[in-house]
Amino acid sequence: MLRSMITAANTMAQLQQQLDVISNNIANSNTAGFKRRETSFGELLAQQFTNLPQDEAPRLTPNGLRYGVGARLAETNIVLKQGAIMQTDRPLDVALTKEGQFFRVLIQGENGTQEIGYTRAGAFYLTPSAGNQNVLMLVTSDGNPVLDENNAPIWLPNGYKDIEISDNGTITATAPDGRIMRRVNIGVTSILRPQLLQSAGNNIWTLPDFNALNVNAADVAVNMTGNLRAQIGMTQGALEQSNVDLGTELTDMMITERSYQLNARSISISDQMLGLINGIRSS
Repeated sequence: MLRSMITAANTMAQLQQQLDVISNNIANSNTAGFKRRETSFGELLAQQFTNLPQDEAPRLTPNGLRYGVGARLAETNIVLKQGAIMQTDRPLDVALTKEGQFFRVLIQGENGTQEIGYTRAGAFYLTPSAGNQNVLMLVTSDGNPVLDENNAPIWLPNGYKDIEISDNGTITATAPDGRIMRRVNIGVTSILRPQLLQSAGNNIWTLPDFNALNVNAADVAVNMTGNLRAQIGMTQGALEQSNVDLGTELTDMMITERSYQLNARSISISDQMLGLINGIRSS
């Protein structure tokens, strides 16, 4: 009885983690640029009891009984499937239209240092620079500076009339008289191994230390510069919507809840059987 209770408890803990992932997907179903996560399960260690006679008829399975101790959450993967494109007609709304490409932004790291983050959310804004009121910084909705192809914060001169963003991410600010005041390329990175992305919160991801993982950086991420900029897909005046399918998420949630209830019921029945055993012993 104790073994069955342990098996059920182990599985319930992993199912709770799956419910957390599904809940996070549902909560961000209307978050621009959000990418859903999906989970997969694997088997925990199993114990083999070889207590059956060896001289029985030929069998297709090993002798004895294989007893597992529950399931585990094997992987939680990011799904980079393209989300729907919603037109907003706002000049600073930009949607990436190719899978695996991310905007580069500057964020605060855990130890207080600044590091590069990656996001698909293209709702950008202009805010006055702290050091120069004639300069406007391009930032995300959370105030993180957007970086150019050289990883420098993007700035635009105050007093512009129009802003145009090309399909390959070139921002052009023009003056009221039609002259070009500033032209700069938005920093875009193609992530080749998206499962290495680590969530930094606020719909932003970071990449781990490649040296610690003994991984070549060029095999993980490629900055779209030079001739590679022609491969960038970008649309001005639009936002990419979340790729969460509420129907799929709700179905997965119901299946997970039923599995959780089944294991909880298993613990309850095991507890009742232990009570019966104790009652027989006392009598």
